[in-house]
Amino acid sequence: MSRIGKLPISIPAKVSVEISPENVVTVKGPLGELRQAVDPAISVKIEDGQIYVSRPNDEKEMRSKHGLYRALIFNMVKGVSEGFKTEQEFVGVGYKAELNGQILEMSLGYSHIIMFEFPKEIKAEVKSEKKGNTTLIMSCIDKQLLGLVAAKIRSFRKPEPYKGKGIKFVGEELRRKAGKSAKV
Repeated sequence: MSRIGKLPISIPAKVSVEISPENVVTVKGPLGELRQAVDPAISVKIEDGQIYVSRPNDEKEMRSKHGLYRALIFNMVKGVSEGFKTEQEFVGVGYKAELNGQILEMSLGYSHIIMFEFPKEIKAEVKSEKKGNTTLIMSCIDKQLLGLVAAKIRSFRKPEPYKGKGIKFVGEELRRKAGKSAKV
């Protein structure tokens, strides 16, 4: 049995879950609505205020899908009730970001400004302090979309291992390398 897949998902008070005959799970909550199509072989049931995900057999593919769909449904329930948030830090001299509506303008040491348009589901906020790093705070109910956007923004300037300059997640530990040592 999948360790993740066999765990039941408890449904919070303000969240409603519906399962259509086509095996599409719809979760509605105070922050919004999400839907996810589930493989027809995986069965999803609601009993006593909890969601149970089960599989028909122990084949490798079914075991992996069992845990996957349980995790996706859990993230949907958590997203519509609490939401997800991620913070990224722009580390480096002259590295900064500005938000104009849903468009993020980033200055990352290139000869040009990089513009990135957020999807309408994501709410973004930029905080910049004097003599400090600029911080980008993003929130969304869809964990997959939030992770995808955060990874895309980070890909514009990944942190380098010598000085740590680049876009990193707040609290992320970077593996640093020693610089070039002088000959004696």
